[in-house]
Amino acid sequence: MLLGGRGSGKTFAGGFWMNELARGADRTFALVGTALHDVREVMVEGPSGLKAQATADNRPRWEAGRRRLIWPSGAAAYAFSAEDPDSLRGPQFHAAWADEFCAWRNIEATLSNLRFGLRLGADPRLAITTTPRPIPALRRLLAEPGVATARLATKDNEANLAPGFLGHLQSLYAGTRLEAQEMEGLVVEADGALFRAEDLARARGSRPARFERVVVAVDPPASAHGDACGIVVAGRWDKAAYVLADRSARGLSPAGWARRVAETAREFDADLVLAEANQGGEMVRTLLGQADCPAQVKLVHASRSKKARAEPVAALYEQGRVVHCGAFPALEEEMMALGSEAPGAKSPDRADALVWGLTHLLLAGKTQPRLRAL
Repeated sequence: MLLGGRGSGKTFAGGFWMNELARGADRTFALVGTALHDVREVMVEGPSGLKAQATADNRPRWEAGRRRLIWPSGAAAYAFSAEDPDSLRGPQFHAAWADEFCAWRNIEATLSNLRFGLRLGADPRLAITTTPRPIPALRRLLAEPGVATARLATKDNEANLAPGFLGHLQSLYAGTRLEAQEMEGLVVEADGALFRAEDLARARGSRPARFERVVVAVDPPASAHGDACGIVVAGRWDKAAYVLADRSARGLSPAGWARRVAETAREFDADLVLAEANQGGEMVRTLLGQADCPAQVKLVHASRSKKARAEPVAALYEQGRVVHCGAFPALEEEMMALGSEAPGAKSPDRADALVWGLTHLLLAGKTQPRLRAL
């Protein structure tokens, strides 16, 4: 799945992928767009579409009567609209390209029918290109372990855009939810979320020359096949916290994530590894010791919900006391989903690790204000 901003090159990437697949003889594909008009005018005939970027030896022809594209190899791609999910019942495919998924009118029915049709060949594939929106269907896809995700920002394709286009939009929308979603390709916060795109945009900056303290915060996974292991590095200087790296990873064994934490602590010369122990207890400390972790290990236990623990940290961002020293799109997406209780959202392992780290650096030992009814 490719999440990208407007004009970032999503359509070009999807078209290139399918043109390469079409070099194989007698393959059958699906082209699914918001409407049939979008399939033909954008995915097929558009300036970044299949016909425009095909090489001379692999240029397809459009058969309007049958709503299909035919390549010299004999491969064929049939056009379908998300307005008519039932049209996908019956046909079967080797691969499919779904464009602007988040704008589909009948997302669930269209996606399920399309998936049932991906049953030809040894390795059927589905490519999704879209500008993201914080909708449950997208969050469920992002949480699926078999989904590989890449991101493109509008600025990544600046060389192919009109002069001044990017600068003009940034002057209008810099630091807003619209910039995060439509230009950076991020899944922005839903209603009720604690972290706002505006605060995260303001948080970007450079790292200081030195730190008073550096911690590696860890949210261990429950199993190697479950959630990711959240690993976030942060430092403190002059009453502010600096997020230095997101080294989170999925699919690691207990020994594997422990080695990754130890390597990260060594790389950043961390004073402390802060690890949540709700899942593994003292075993977490043992694993890190076996991995020759160079820093002191402190175990923390969650007694409150993720949202309750994150609220004081969100206030730090509003106060401008946290700086992100680099681009952390996966981390920021989780932060903007935290607290929204969006259906289908994946576990916020990166964000949870961040919350532990920043709490230790800036809030540890401070009593949070409470309200009591009289």
